[in-house]
Amino acid sequence: MTDGVEPPELTADRILTLDDDRFTTDSVALVTGAGSGIGRASAVALAENGLAVAATDVDEEGLAGTTEKAEKLDVDGEIHEIAGDLTDDEAVRRIVDEAAELGDLRYVANVAGLQHISPLPEFPMEKYDLMHDVMLRAPFLIAKLAMPHIRETEDGVGAIGNMCSIHGHTATQDKAGYITSKFGLRGLTKSIAAEGDGTLRAFTVSTGYVKTPLVTDQIPDTAEERGITEQEVVEDVMLGESQVKEMMEPVDVANLFTLGFSKYGQHLDGEDLTWAGGHLSTYE
Repeated sequence: MTDGVEPPELTADRILTLDDDRFTTDSVALVTGAGSGIGRASAVALAENGLAVAATDVDEEGLAGTTEKAEKLDVDGEIHEIAGDLTDDEAVRRIVDEAAELGDLRYVANVAGLQHISPLPEFPMEKYDLMHDVMLRAPFLIAKLAMPHIRETEDGVGAIGNMCSIHGHTATQDKAGYITSKFGLRGLTKSIAAEGDGTLRAFTVSTGYVKTPLVTDQIPDTAEERGITEQEVVEDVMLGESQVKEMMEPVDVANLFTLGFSKYGQHLDGEDLTWAGGHLSTYE
């Protein structure tokens, strides 16, 4: 593993906890990609905030690890594992149905994602289709299915948060599939907000590079593609445009979902929580 990007340990002292009357086990938060990385951190953080979390991933072993982490931290809420494949529409319907059976489905964190590094003329369409299905089509279908449940709660209050990226705002080379999905995800988010009447909100979270397997696994491929060292990938490609020369940790992103779902995010609707260390807004 390249120096400085070792996967961090999730500890309770890093989790943001907020006082919100809806943050109880009567309220359900559905989190995709919950078997690792940002999804795992988000599931645990939301459970620590007292919610019943429907944690879904195709990786059943990863989900078990998420439950184990929540138990180790003795969270105030609950983790419920729901294994499923987001590329299968029937599985997605089952996931949402099972989540809704746990209580009032109020919150959705669409976190699941994947990456492939390749120039556009050589980009394999099967990879593009998979990325589109996981990162854009599945969030669309989940929103379609979850919105009626949110509206059926006693007060109709809830939110759908979608994991975006700086690559939903700007483009770099060799990531056309990822970038296309993330730009589309921002459009979906604004569409949900336009139909949510202010009580059913939607937002995106856009970060720079985060210490997750999705990021660390692409370092060797990027180095090979560009003919540079792995350390140069981290320092020059990933953090070169950022003023903050340190990658975020998954829990930092999880805390943004907690904030966005809470009453403190009441006016966050159709917009983006951009946490990118100055990457998009400054230059040297």
